[in-house]
Amino acid sequence: MTTEELIEKLGWIQNFKCETPTLEIKSAERGCPKHLYDSLSSFSNQDDGGIIIFGIDEKQNFKEVGVYDPQDIQKKINEQCLQMEPVIRPQITVVEKNDKYFVSAEIPAADISDRPVFYRGRGRVKGSFVRVGDSDEPMTEYEVYSYEAYRKKYQDDIRIIERASLASLNQEMLAEYMGLLKKGKSRLAAIPDNEIYELMSIKKGDAVTLSSVMNFSPYPQAYFPQLCITAIVVPGKEMGEIGNQGERFLDNQRIEGTISEMLESAIQFVNRNMRTKTIINPQTGKREDRTDYPITAIREAILNALVHRDYSIHTEGMPIQLIMFEDRVEIRNPGGIYGRIRIDQLGKVQPDTRNPVLASELEVLKITENRYSGIPTIRKAMQAYNLPQPEFLDERGSFIIKMYKFGEENSATEIENLEDRELILYCKTPRTRKEICDYLGLSSITYAIQTHVMPLVESGLIKMSIPDKPKSPKQLFYSE
Repeated sequence: MTTEELIEKLGWIQNFKCETPTLEIKSAERGCPKHLYDSLSSFSNQDDGGIIIFGIDEKQNFKEVGVYDPQDIQKKINEQCLQMEPVIRPQITVVEKNDKYFVSAEIPAADISDRPVFYRGRGRVKGSFVRVGDSDEPMTEYEVYSYEAYRKKYQDDIRIIERASLASLNQEMLAEYMGLLKKGKSRLAAIPDNEIYELMSIKKGDAVTLSSVMNFSPYPQAYFPQLCITAIVVPGKEMGEIGNQGERFLDNQRIEGTISEMLESAIQFVNRNMRTKTIINPQTGKREDRTDYPITAIREAILNALVHRDYSIHTEGMPIQLIMFEDRVEIRNPGGIYGRIRIDQLGKVQPDTRNPVLASELEVLKITENRYSGIPTIRKAMQAYNLPQPEFLDERGSFIIKMYKFGEENSATEIENLEDRELILYCKTPRTRKEICDYLGLSSITYAIQTHVMPLVESGLIKMSIPDKPKSPKQLFYSE
């Protein structure tokens, strides 16, 4: 950060008087705060990193008080950074303003293979933090585990299930899989079945694996009661709303079985709780029956949850949730985004696979293509229905897909261009010019704003935080 950028950031703080997911404010008028470890950890553990600015007192309405000693505070900041594992190397900037000194420490994002970054004095579990809004929250044991699982390449989909055996699997389903697996593979077909079971992780020794149980057991929930789908229909737009007769749910079903059976049952649940309306196709002029949501998108979203959920011991007590609200469908699966991929990259880059064996088995069974086409398929299906683009959320160990019905409140449906729709969703969180430019993958900030943002501002789909000063360096762009 340059001194000019720090001055600009100080002005932004005075204007908005708040902290953010990437900004922490410390007073340091009488000395360096002794416990920066929580913020150092949380900023290091998020993709955007973060900035700590010293010299502003939040308790005095964000008054600019300055720091006690710009030289000593740099030393103290570095001392605390050296207590982190791995060590943090901050970029420190000092600036003078109105005869007072202010210091910023930019905390870079750690590579995912180095996370979680934690304070050595508390250890990995108690010393790891995550940024939630403008506060630093202790990581859960599962959040710490999820980084370790990626770093060490744990394969929870082939962990041993001691209670199950090869004989306990549905032999017809297993035979069908083996037949499809061998088809067109002469070398594999020449290997004895028992060796193929080991080779393809159907079993290990005398015990079978979790993926085998989930795909070939007559009743997987005998081993894992919560590896199922809980499906409900809510009579409103928020959980807790009740119907005209006091009912909490209009429909409520526990969906069990193998992955393929749960997929089909969940689709049936959505189908029976969707309305079908008759529309005039604008291309053909013919009348067509159309459901609230494209069933292709629903299928891909449910399948995505079943294939990519976390199957570790930390989440085996958590079912997938399928919730139909008055205005949307939400599908929540345990386990946040896996690996290096970010929310804004979904469907655009090839992701890491959390459950490669389970996914491969489903590919052989022709239930999934396993070509990372699920997210693009959902987006295209929603676009073809003239519906808003789906929202994808990663909320502390849960991955959520939200699909909205057509409605006046969904202004994004007025936009035909898919890139514009995604930009509107991206700006649900207020964004700076540079953030938008980086998101679009462009090199010119001016071009990005003039070409992509201002047309949406003029149409009212994106708003400016300071509309009276469109060229203000403090300007943020947001959608409602």
